[in-house]
Amino acid sequence: MAVSPARSFAFDILIRVERDGSYASELLNAPRMDRLSREDRALTYELVMSTLRWQSELDARIAKFSSQKVSRLDGEVRIALRLGACQLNHLGRVPAHAAVHESVELVKISGKRSAVPYANAVLRKLAAHAKTPVVDSGAHGVQGLAVEFAHPEWIVRRWIDMYGYEAARKVCEANQHVRGAALRLATPDAEEELTEAGIKLGPGALLTSARRLIAGDLAHSIPFRDHHVAVQDEASQLVAALVGKGERILDCCAAPGGKTAAIAARNPGAKITAVELHEHRARALKERVAAMNVNVITGNVTKLEFAEKFDCVLADVPCSGTGTLAGNPEIKWRVKETDLKELQDLQVSILRRGAAALAPGGRLVYSTCSLENEEGESVVEQVLSGDDALCIVDCEGVLEEMKSAGELAWTEPKTLVRGKYLRTLPGVHPCDGFFAAVLERND
Repeated sequence: MAVSPARSFAFDILIRVERDGSYASELLNAPRMDRLSREDRALTYELVMSTLRWQSELDARIAKFSSQKVSRLDGEVRIALRLGACQLNHLGRVPAHAAVHESVELVKISGKRSAVPYANAVLRKLAAHAKTPVVDSGAHGVQGLAVEFAHPEWIVRRWIDMYGYEAARKVCEANQHVRGAALRLATPDAEEELTEAGIKLGPGALLTSARRLIAGDLAHSIPFRDHHVAVQDEASQLVAALVGKGERILDCCAAPGGKTAAIAARNPGAKITAVELHEHRARALKERVAAMNVNVITGNVTKLEFAEKFDCVLADVPCSGTGTLAGNPEIKWRVKETDLKELQDLQVSILRRGAAALAPGGRLVYSTCSLENEEGESVVEQVLSGDDALCIVDCEGVLEEMKSAGELAWTEPKTLVRGKYLRTLPGVHPCDGFFAAVLERND
């Protein structure tokens, strides 16, 4: 029996995620996926995301029946075993015999024939003990959450310290499930076009302009392919809205361009400068905003000199991404606590450059999709301490203004803030985890 297309594609994607450091979400939306049927695309997505979300639990299951350490197995063997264990324990509709047989076949066709008997034995034992607890279910605290929801202990410990046990639990649980897609309508007729295409929409939870995908094949619809609608998390849309309106706007780290496009839509008469460090990402950004009032510059924003000052600046900086683990589960197995200091140094440099480019009376929004204090509050406090003319604006007040203007759908703005900053948490709020600070220059 040949390996099904969905399992073959899932195996290849997981190999590239682990071996090359690729991102699963990008590979799952690559053009080659169009070769799959709708059903196989859905199964491939589920196989990849579930395997990455539950990776530590799957490895623990494999370790119980393996004569070798999971970390020392050949990558192809390890990933085939994870795929099998995932189907046996998290995809109930997949028959056990199919999960075992096709996972063994993946080992065989990957060129690891000598490992076939070992893989077959382990998978049969996994099938016989599917659904049984991996460890003592009585574990509590950090270890309990880390085991129950397959997260690294160091991340769980930090979230409990910062947000409390109950909020940390909600975040961990939310990271293990698919969240309905949030949409940004890019043209006035987009909603009508989507309805005609058989796409069912619901209202946004944070923003009145946002929509939720309820049902329908969005990916293959004409409005989506014509870029009349974009998939964009509502917290990301909210950050773009916080930037406000101006005549000259700077986006410091623009790719992939979701926030850039949202800002351009809100400011059709503005001159928008979008900076991107990497050439390949800048090229993709240019294609995305080709019809918009956006000038894309390829370069390092911390080393650029601008001939003019900007009314509005967005510094949506590179970060650990720990607020986006529901859609990017591989991040939790890659990022290390020691990475945060290096990221913070870069973030401080970018924010300082953005602040230097801000005109008197202008607004600067600093944002990350991280839940970590080092990448949020600590960065802003460092920059504020060295710039007397820069001041913090209370985000609750900005959100109240948006609510009064009919832009904010969320009824209690104070629940979206922590101190003077925007802070959204997956599971607590219906979106990814974002941090944002609104700053103004008073000189």
